[in-house]
Formats: sequence, structure tokens, C-alpha cells
Amino acid sequence: MTTMTLVIGDKNLSSWSLRPWLAMRHLDIPFTEEMVRLDRPESRDSLRRLSPSGFVPCLKDGETAVWDSLAILEHLNERFPEKGLWPTDARARAHARSASAEMHSGFPNLRTVWPMMFAREGLRHTTSGGVARDIARIAALWTEARERFGGPQGGPFLYGAFSIADAMYAPVASRFRTYGPVDLPAPAGAWMEMILDLPAMREWGVGAAAELRAP
Repeated sequence: MTTMTLVIGDKNLSSWSLRPWLAMRHLDIPFTEEMVRLDRPESRDSLRRLSPSGFVPCLKDGETAVWDSLAILEHLNERFPEKGLWPTDARARAHARSASAEMHSGFPNLRTVWPMMFAREGLRHTTSGGVARDIARIAALWTEARERFGGPQGGPFLYGAFSIADAMYAPVASRFRTYGPVDLPAPAGAWMEMILDLPAMREWGVGAAAELRAP
């Protein structure tokens, strides 16, 4: 099988890059990482050369290019069905798909006011009304997933076993650590602490911290 290449942006900044990277690393899906440093004079030309959309992430799978985070995760689900990227239970799967799509298209206030800075902690940013509403909705989603679907499937992730939903919301956990503390219900807070301590997330964090030290 040809090793895939995942084109990503800065680990400190690119939340969309983190999502498929985390899934692939956590599930031991082999890939080569190619990074483009963002917001540099050469960044735009590099991105146009490597990604059809001119944005990251982009997965190169042989002759196939997939250039959207959720599309990449769906592609991986088709390529590696044995990895169980969606829950096996139909009700849990429907909930996970809805939650993932909501993350993909929603929460504009959180994205704008609290951009990902993975390697930073304790910034304690003022929470606007819009950010507070986004946080409340995310906390409710995490809590519902854990209480309705997480426990019976026997695992610490949102739906028991690791799924696309965990990958989609992992960058939000990093934002809560950067700008928080955020007061979360116990099931949501437990998931956040678990995902931040995942070996793949800690590996991403080492890379993000190295970027801050680089010239």
C-alpha cells in the first residue's frame, strides 16, 4: 500500500490540520507529514502547489487528493473500515456525524475570538457573549455524547471508542486550555483532559512548542 502524504500547516496554529493528523497518528495509519509554515512570503505559492484549494490540510493518497479536514476523515473511514472511525451503533453514529458536521460549519465566535495557539496556556481571554454561547453548546454536545453513547461502548472517548468526532473537537480542547479555564460539566471535562493527554496530542504539542522556539 502506498504511504499517504498529509500536507499540514503550523502545529501551533492550524486546527484543521490537527484533525486528520490526530486520527491518523492515534489509529496508526501510516503517512508522511509535509508542513507548510503559514503567514510567510512563500506560503501562498507553496500551498497552491501542494493543495488544489490552496489551503491545508490536504491528503495525497496516490493519484487522489482530498483537501478538507472532514472529507479527509471520511476518506480514511472508507480506506480503513477496520479502524472504526464512526461508531458501530446507528444512533451513536448519527449523533457523531451531526456533532462533527456542526463543528465543521459552526461556532464562528469561538473560531474568531479564540484562535488555536496550541502551545500557549493561561491566556485567560475575556469571553464575549458569542463565545460563551458556543462554549455552552459544545459542553452540551460533549456531555450528551458521553452520557448517552460513551459509557455503554466502553471507552473514554465521546462515543466510547475513538471516532471522527473526537478528532473534530480535539482543537477545541486546546483552545479551552489556552484561553480558559472553562467551567465544564464533569463528563465533558473528563473527555477534555483525556484528549489533551492522548500521546498523539502530546506529540503534536511538542511540535507546536518547537515552532515557537524556531526563528
